[in-house]
Amino acid sequence: MWQLADKSLSSRLLIGTALYPSPDIMCQSIQASASQVVTVSLRRQNPQNADGEDFWNLIQSMNLNLLPNTAGCHSVSQAVTTAQMARELFGTHWIKLEVIGDEYNLQPDPFGLLEATKELVAQGFEVFPYCTDDLVLCEKLVEAGCQILMPWGSPIGTGKGLMNPYALRTLRERLKDITLIVDAGIGAPSHAVEAMQLGFDGVLLNTAVAQASDPVVMARAFNLAVQAGRMAYQSGMIPERDLAQPSTPTIGTPFWQQ
Repeated sequence: MWQLADKSLSSRLLIGTALYPSPDIMCQSIQASASQVVTVSLRRQNPQNADGEDFWNLIQSMNLNLLPNTAGCHSVSQAVTTAQMARELFGTHWIKLEVIGDEYNLQPDPFGLLEATKELVAQGFEVFPYCTDDLVLCEKLVEAGCQILMPWGSPIGTGKGLMNPYALRTLRERLKDITLIVDAGIGAPSHAVEAMQLGFDGVLLNTAVAQASDPVVMARAFNLAVQAGRMAYQSGMIPERDLAQPSTPTIGTPFWQQ
């Protein structure tokens, strides 16, 4: 078990609800992932609208923890308003805060993100900021009241994995008491293993499962990958070496003459 904000969870995989071929495949994939937290976008799925009612009923039936996001917001005012609406509609003070600064790579706007974070923390939200791997920005977000950070591995939907492992490793070493979840850019189970081996607390992904040829099997693969990476981190991996070292020592090895 691990603690995510005010919830005790067994799975360290968080998963999105967009882009699946069908609602049924979405449900099967989430179940196969064993995730207990799903992200939902107010801009795509409003439970008070007729077009979002079926989706909302499905999500409710799965008894999951909801993490609404402010996807598509490009300003502080948009993000804050969307977060307020999400809290009212979805009944949770959790919010995955996104303030996009660039349309090309969907990189977060660090200045807008920090400003919106301060405002939402003051309003009682548990803010999960989607941010870059910049150490100074992450430290400022922590100073603003965040106990959870969600730095990207690479730009959203690219599947490039961890483009800057050094920066992510630095975040883990410097922010020892902060929950860190790699969000965005994860494309393969091996990427999830790598993130967990760095000591991150969890992984959030969507596209890698939803757009796989078989989303249900891929979800199961990511479930196992996150578990394997966490176990490897906890068990203590050997350091990399420049020189080969035999696993069987030669001193004291018996030999026989014919």
